[in-house]
Amino acid sequence: PEAAVYKAHGGGIVDVLEDLKEKAEGELADLRKAETNTQHNYDMLKQSLTDQMTFDTKDLDDEKTGKAADEEAKATAEGDLQTTLAELASAEKALETARSACMQSAADHEESMTSRSEELKTLAEAKKILEETSAGAVSQTYSLLQTASGSGLRSRADLARSEVVTMVRRLAKREHSASLAQLASRIAAVARFGTIAGEEPFAKIRGLISDMIAKLEKQLADETTEKAYCDEQMSK
Repeated sequence: PEAAVYKAHGGGIVDVLEDLKEKAEGELADLRKAETNTQHNYDMLKQSLTDQMTFDTKDLDDEKTGKAADEEAKATAEGDLQTTLAELASAEKALETARSACMQSAADHEESMTSRSEELKTLAEAKKILEETSAGAVSQTYSLLQTASGSGLRSRADLARSEVVTMVRRLAKREHSASLAQLASRIAAVARFGTIAGEEPFAKIRGLISDMIAKLEKQLADETTEKAYCDEQMSK
């Protein structure tokens, strides 16, 4: 009977231990599961934070790069602005100078046109005298013959050359033209030395006058073109 009692009592202890073991194992399994979940949650949080840091770092780098680019663009734009302002100031100054020059050109144009026309008219008359003389036209007027008689001129050709030189010299003096004064001197030289050498100076003198006429006509055309340009600019 005592053995039976002991066996029954021992079996109860084993059962209690088995229950404790199962309970401990269950708790251990729960703890391991909880640990696994905690580790998983930790890993997820860590990955999330890592990804966020990576994104934030990239975003910061992009902002720094963008800021540097913006600053460079700003510096370039400011430089371009200064250049543009300088060019604008230069253009306005050039425009003002051009307007001033055009106003002066317009003021001088009428006087210049009159002067050129008078020069061309006088040279055309001088050339006509030479052409008529070389073509065998009749003698000059009585007044011109009287002038010739007192100056040692012995022929109609001498008279014509002298009249041409006088006309050109008078024109040069009136217009204050160095080029016309030079032309008169060249005509006188050709007439004098050509006659001494026995040459016919008319062709050469006509050539000198024709060249001067062409030069004056070109100057007149250039001045007319400049006047038209100035009128166009002033009308803007």
